[in-house]
Amino acid sequence: MTAMRTQDAKTSLRGIMKRSFGALSVLLIFALSACSSQNRATTPKEVRNLAGTPRAEEARKKAEKRLRSIVDAYDKKTPLTLALVTLEDVCSGGTAKQLFFPNGDDQYKVRCSLHLTAYYGADPHHLGDVLDGIFTAGDHFATNGSPGGTIPFNHDFYRKRLVSYYQGHGPNPSGSSTTAPSQILGSSQSLSWDAIREPHRKLVQEPAPCPKADTPSVRCRHEPPDRTVADIRKQHGMVFKLELPVTDYFEVSKKGEVLVG
Repeated sequence: MTAMRTQDAKTSLRGIMKRSFGALSVLLIFALSACSSQNRATTPKEVRNLAGTPRAEEARKKAEKRLRSIVDAYDKKTPLTLALVTLEDVCSGGTAKQLFFPNGDDQYKVRCSLHLTAYYGADPHHLGDVLDGIFTAGDHFATNGSPGGTIPFNHDFYRKRLVSYYQGHGPNPSGSSTTAPSQILGSSQSLSWDAIREPHRKLVQEPAPCPKADTPSVRCRHEPPDRTVADIRKQHGMVFKLELPVTDYFEVSKKGEVLVG
């Protein structure tokens, strides 16, 4: 009887060991799978290599050229005078496989984005005429068609009233109890300017300093490098700030497929 019990105990122990080994094998396979190229995070070296490929460089130049054409249009077609451009170009690596609370960052190997902001000088004594000139240029582009919405601000109902207000011919279009408007928003752009009317004076701020460069995965430039918003204001009287949306110009999936660019 004792021998049978001993044999049963050995059999039960072998069963437990088999089940434990099976579970351990599953965990080991899962761990190895997590280390595969499609499930692990992209290393900084891989990001730099991918950001420096000919395909990425071509996409980068194309995106930058398009954004700069918008910046230049405001300088050439409106009363604004271009004085400073800031450029931020960042390529980031995808994260490891996200089992909980996924946000999609584990689906790409690398993603490169470009952000341009332009600062212009303008005459504060003729702000209404300056805005009118900007909206006239917007009328032109709206009529003739402009790829990417070069200047999307035209003479709509609100902006006509905004011009009249700053020319001294009408009330504040946002309401008599509100501060003087100092920003207009479009579907793809934001244009703001120094709020110079007392007592709600609010000025355009200086751009943030550049982070440490790590070309080609991180680029940042101020053009010209020593120009400040305060300098522009001192020279022209007031500052306008044009902020363009962040543009994703190059993206590679974890499977190695080029999704953007």
